[in-house]
Amino acid sequence: MKFLIFLVPILLLTSCWPTSVSFKDSGSMPDEWKTFTVKTLEILAPNAPLSYGPTLTEQLKDGIQNNTRLLLNTTFGKGEVNIEGKITNYNVTPIAIQGNNNASQNRLSITVQFSIQTTKPKEELISVTSTRFSDFDAATNLASVESKLLEEINMQIVQDVINKLLSNW
Repeated sequence: MKFLIFLVPILLLTSCWPTSVSFKDSGSMPDEWKTFTVKTLEILAPNAPLSYGPTLTEQLKDGIQNNTRLLLNTTFGKGEVNIEGKITNYNVTPIAIQGNNNASQNRLSITVQFSIQTTKPKEELISVTSTRFSDFDAATNLASVESKLLEEINMQIVQDVINKLLSNW
C-alpha cells in the first residue's frame, strides 16, 4: 500500500513534465521563416528628432532577434519577413486640464505605420499601425524626460510588431 502512495504522485508529476524549456517562443510563425530584414524607418512627423528613425529601427531589430527565432539579414528584401515603416506622428499634447485651464500633465504620442511583407509560405503584405503614448508632468521640460519616454514607447511599439509576427496571420 505504501508503494502505491509513493508511485501514484510520481506518475502524475512525470506525465505533466515539459519535454523542453526555452525562453524563445516559436509561436505560430511558419516554419519557413528563418530570417528578417528591417529598412530604416522614415520620419514623416515634423516634430520627431532626426535620430528617432534609426534608433527605433535598431530597437526593432534587437527586439525581434531577442524574442523570436528569426535571424537578421542585413540586405533588405532578402529575408522571409521584410519590415519597413514610417513615423507619421510625434506630438506632445496637454492632458488633465485643471480648473484654471492649465494642464497638469502632457502626453507624448507616437504613431508608426509598418508594412510587413512575407515571402514564404505565401506572399503577403500586412499593415500594422502602432500608436503609443507616455505621460509626463507639465512642469517638466520635455527635453529632460524625452529619452525615458521614448524608451517606454519604443518597447511598446516593438512589442506590437512582435505580437503581429507571432499571431496567426
